[in-house]
Amino acid sequence: MRATLRWAHSDLRTHRGQALFIVGATVGVVTALLLAAALFGYATNPWQRIFTESRGAHVWMHTAASADPGRLASQDGVDALSGPYRTAFATVESGGVRAGVELRAAGEEPPGTGRPLLTAGRWLTAAEPDGVVLENSLARALWAEPGDRLTVPGSDRALTVVGVADSAEPRYRPGERRGTVWALPAAAKHAGGTWSGQVTGLLLVEPDDTDYAIQRAVTVLGAGNVTDVSSWQQARGEAEGDTRLLGQVLALFGLGALIAAALAVFGAISTRVRGHLRDISVLKAVGFTPRQVTRVFVVQHLALALLGALIATVLTRSFGAGIPGRLGEAVHVWQGLPGHRAILLAVPAGVVLFIGAATSLAGWRAGRVPPVPALPPETAPSGRLSRTTRRALGLGVPPALVLGWHRALVPGTRTPATIVRLALPLLLITVALSAWTTLGRFDSEPERMGTAAALTVRADGLGEREISALLEADDRVVAAHPGVEVAALVPGQTGTIALRGLGTRNEPYPFAVVEGRPAAGPDEALAGQGLLDLLGVRVGDWVRVTAGGQPQILHIVGRAIEPENSGRVISTSLDTLRQNDPGLTPSMHLLRLEPGADPAEVRADLTAASGGRLDIQEATSPGDRLSPVLGVVAGLVAVLALIGLIELSTAIGGSILAGERDLLALKAIGFSPGQITAVTVTAVGCTTLFAAITGAVLGVPLAHALIDAEARRIGLGSGVAQAPALPHLALLVAAAVLGAALLSVLPAARAARRRLADTISAVG
Repeated sequence: MRATLRWAHSDLRTHRGQALFIVGATVGVVTALLLAAALFGYATNPWQRIFTESRGAHVWMHTAASADPGRLASQDGVDALSGPYRTAFATVESGGVRAGVELRAAGEEPPGTGRPLLTAGRWLTAAEPDGVVLENSLARALWAEPGDRLTVPGSDRALTVVGVADSAEPRYRPGERRGTVWALPAAAKHAGGTWSGQVTGLLLVEPDDTDYAIQRAVTVLGAGNVTDVSSWQQARGEAEGDTRLLGQVLALFGLGALIAAALAVFGAISTRVRGHLRDISVLKAVGFTPRQVTRVFVVQHLALALLGALIATVLTRSFGAGIPGRLGEAVHVWQGLPGHRAILLAVPAGVVLFIGAATSLAGWRAGRVPPVPALPPETAPSGRLSRTTRRALGLGVPPALVLGWHRALVPGTRTPATIVRLALPLLLITVALSAWTTLGRFDSEPERMGTAAALTVRADGLGEREISALLEADDRVVAAHPGVEVAALVPGQTGTIALRGLGTRNEPYPFAVVEGRPAAGPDEALAGQGLLDLLGVRVGDWVRVTAGGQPQILHIVGRAIEPENSGRVISTSLDTLRQNDPGLTPSMHLLRLEPGADPAEVRADLTAASGGRLDIQEATSPGDRLSPVLGVVAGLVAVLALIGLIELSTAIGGSILAGERDLLALKAIGFSPGQITAVTVTAVGCTTLFAAITGAVLGVPLAHALIDAEARRIGLGSGVAQAPALPHLALLVAAAVLGAALLSVLPAARAARRRLADTISAVG
């Protein structure tokens, strides 16, 4: 055992840099997988906790004031009702931030079903009739807390925030879904609204029967009385949303990095075994068994992997909650969830065992080395030069470059295996850069990603002519497309989607069409991927939806990128919707601005020009919501670069080992140490060049497939993926080759200056 430890210690001292890279790569891999586990737990558990503790309703139905939702309590499968509550729409402002809200008439006692869970302040009391309780996501958007005053734009009315509460309902999204505000019945006049609708929650006996329950409820109430329906699956999906995607990115790259790290360790041990054939034979000669030789390598690299896993676990456990943004919040919540300690132990243990398996395979090959070493086929003389190599020498190409190229390509070497191992981290880096480029495309090319309009304008007490005059007066507004958006019941009446009429046939809205063609004729429409999946239809099909009791039959002629409402959107022109309702007036205007115009500045100027009577929202895109992915991608690229360094050091050692026999011949024909060094550097550079090109060529289509698959899952659909620009890929390849050349100079120079006796001993 003492001899084993001494030999392992000596080997580690000889390869200190490689050992450090292995520890660093293991730290990165384990950290990425632990953060992914934290994000997966954070994505689902908080919503599930709120839903359970609040006795959340499985279905929320918005109906007209004339409907009688109380009849739903007697329906089969309905366990209890929450409400019905009267509702009113209003716009409130706090600290310069506006939000559309839905006032919900509540009593002085929170309801038993669908009960809001107070996180700050108190519930409503008759002593403060203008007091309101805000849903948590709305409170965050308004930067409001108990004691703040919410003003009503264009009036002297105000509401007082008395509490903030969590709810398991779908969250507030600016311009897409109104925020929930619980208020006493007298509060509507303080907000300038009127009680014009109702909302009712249904607690079901069997949650799996949600679609059937919605269908029966719509039948009982009448399709014309139902204005919107949301389910618990929809709320859970939105709560998981981007956090789950972030966890998937971390998990995918973490597992890829784990495989790359295991292959790098395998290659490092295999190269080291070939470099220590004489030493291993001596160990065998003095009585070491094959198992003991294998144990030398396994214990050595398991110790490095265990050290890296321990460092990653301690760092994540101690400092993970301090990471800024969503990652830190996810780790903080995850550490309080049951079962997180088991994951905290299982993930590092799994990584160590996986690396240990790769180490054992390479160590087993070391144990098979015979006591009397034979010359392996891969170190045999390379034979005659190829015709291309001889022609290059005849053309005057420097011999060092030609021989280096020849060493990298000569048949019978281990270069193909080295290229595969080195190409894997470069492939993953290419995928990561593609994800980065795709996210950047939402900002650089918003019109091609479904967000051509920078601002959405809704009027409060202004007529169409006044709105048009205000918008036309601003030279920075290129176009103002009138539009309307309503909730529409899907066929089968199991849910609602967004039906939009944007622009006119004379001035169509510029949708980002990625399949089919734009809608131009009567009854033609574009659909988002989420809607196509929901209804099980394709481009070219006809669909029938019901909005406000009126059926609308539309021909889907194309698919557009729809970043809102999970892609469950069908869009047509305002003229098409007016065919069924000639008196339909626009409820909003979508503004396209001059290139370079600041949306925030235009918004402020238009708000001031209208005297505060315009509710203007800036467009949001998935790029804004997924901005934390950029930091994650940068960290993963660093981990993959560490793994690449491990493989590079292995490739350098292998090239030097393969050239030991040629060293005698090169010195005999008069090569200087500098020329011999150039041969090795060229061989390593060529190997890296082939690996980098392979990784880039394979990484681009893989990135397209992965990004488009995820885009289809979240409702965006395929067509959003963007590969890095060719100059960026060329820069990646050049950086890899240049880095490999620089790293190989020093060890190659040392090998070139070895004494002749040492070289003869090594190869003889």
